[in-house]
Amino acid sequence: MRSDEVKKGYDRAPHRSLLRATGLKDEDFNKPFIGVANSFIEIIPGHFFLDKVSKIIKDEIKAMGCVPFEFNTIGVDDGIAMGHDGMLFSLPSRELIANSIETVMNAHKLDAMIAIPNCDKIVPGMIMGALRVNVPTVFVSGGAMQKGYSKDGTPIDLATAFEAVGKFEAGEITEEELKDIECNACPSGGSCSGMFTANSMNTLMEAMGIALPGNGTILALTKEREELYRKAARRICEIALDKANSDKFRLKNILNENAVKNAFAVDMAMGGSSNTVLHMLAIAKEAGVNFELKDINDISKRVSHIAKISPSLTTVHMEDINKAGGVSAVMHEMSKRGDDILLDNLTVTGETLKDRIKDSKILDTNIIHTIDNPYSEVGGLAILYGNLAEQGAVIKTAGITGARAMSGKAVCFDGQAEAIKGIVGGKVKAGDVVVIRYEGPKGGPGMQEMLAPTSLIMGMGLGDSVALITDGRFSGATRGASIGHVSPEAAEGGMIGLLKDGDIINIDVDKYILSVNLSDEEIAKRKESFKPLKKPIKSSWLGQYRALVTNASSGAVLRTDL
Repeated sequence: MRSDEVKKGYDRAPHRSLLRATGLKDEDFNKPFIGVANSFIEIIPGHFFLDKVSKIIKDEIKAMGCVPFEFNTIGVDDGIAMGHDGMLFSLPSRELIANSIETVMNAHKLDAMIAIPNCDKIVPGMIMGALRVNVPTVFVSGGAMQKGYSKDGTPIDLATAFEAVGKFEAGEITEEELKDIECNACPSGGSCSGMFTANSMNTLMEAMGIALPGNGTILALTKEREELYRKAARRICEIALDKANSDKFRLKNILNENAVKNAFAVDMAMGGSSNTVLHMLAIAKEAGVNFELKDINDISKRVSHIAKISPSLTTVHMEDINKAGGVSAVMHEMSKRGDDILLDNLTVTGETLKDRIKDSKILDTNIIHTIDNPYSEVGGLAILYGNLAEQGAVIKTAGITGARAMSGKAVCFDGQAEAIKGIVGGKVKAGDVVVIRYEGPKGGPGMQEMLAPTSLIMGMGLGDSVALITDGRFSGATRGASIGHVSPEAAEGGMIGLLKDGDIINIDVDKYILSVNLSDEEIAKRKESFKPLKKPIKSSWLGQYRALVTNASSGAVLRTDL
């Protein structure tokens, strides 16, 4: 066992002495040591109950004859951090989480790990850290939140609450109606109920085979979810106790190139958050998989979009997908057409993906469509290129509410705060293209999610007639013609930083184009006098992040080659 390095031999007497101080007995030193990586934190709705979840898991681990050691990571709630400078810390937290997983697991030579994520950057951060450690690992998330209901019985969620602010600004709803939405949009613990970033990543873990079936859709705080925790705990112990075969389940043997491709394919089929692109690129790098941004369109062209979930379809939430057959039903339906999904890949439960999903079926074709009746013949995400995005930009096509092609005048803002003031102040009109720059990984720094400006645009009734482009990123709750991750970003001299009000921007999603009507001569002239804005920051951590981070087309990972 890997843990023998800290617990076996006469020279490890001091190490065993310290371990005895934690309660270990003689018999425990012959058992596998299991890291229980928990993301319990009281301020995040998807995490405040995870202390109770870890107790369930640890009890199962002990009953199976293994020794659990719980440790915690930090977490940021993107919804609470949204719209102010707290959001600057969200994406950087992914790196801290990855580093903490690597640190604890390798410093103490633990044999295997069960990870308990749920929301925001915590899921990818844990996956990235676990890939560095590369021991057998099972992921089991906290679970999805129930959808809420307004007083009139309309299904609502967090996206409803953000868009309600825009509607209130526009005078479309009263203060009482806004309060009703506020009080009922998030009715329980769990990861916010739509196909936002958290549930997108929790779903993709099923596609990658690193979590058990139901991980993405079973509701939090239910008996069904509790049984999933127990199954996951038992499974990691089965692997750890099987010394002859445990190496087979090292994480990189499961999360390989096929797993990455399966994750993107399911992402396309279910219209996941645009943030998944950022995170899956980073995960692929940690897994040693050669997968680039441009490869995503190849998957998108062949995978049909068959499940539409809030915010793309406001009446459908994760609990509805669960009742309709879950992610396994989606994958089974995808498998009916060619190689949309690669079925021979090993999963953490020991069977191939093919065996896992063979008995699954769609239980409600109004919720999960068949491949013969898709919402779209192409996937729910696309990568756009052109002189405005030489290294790419990302759009969640599943969330488009207006035209898929348009040209419009640029209305430029140097940051989210400036954009919010401009949108509320009436600077944006139908037919415009809102440009928000200096919000990329370096420019922010930290690459803020910008649900507030997109929600204002939707709430003010401009969602069908206004596009938005940014070198920042969007919440999974964003909908509309919102194009993010524009690379190179403004802070590194990208074209988005050279734009001026009135420049004509061209968007064609089906042709994968994002460009500006400027001649090469005009662009060269602007570059001659261009000096990127460098925002003053007081944070030591954000200063370190800005110095090391790459742009979004590389997954916003930190450089290690200095």
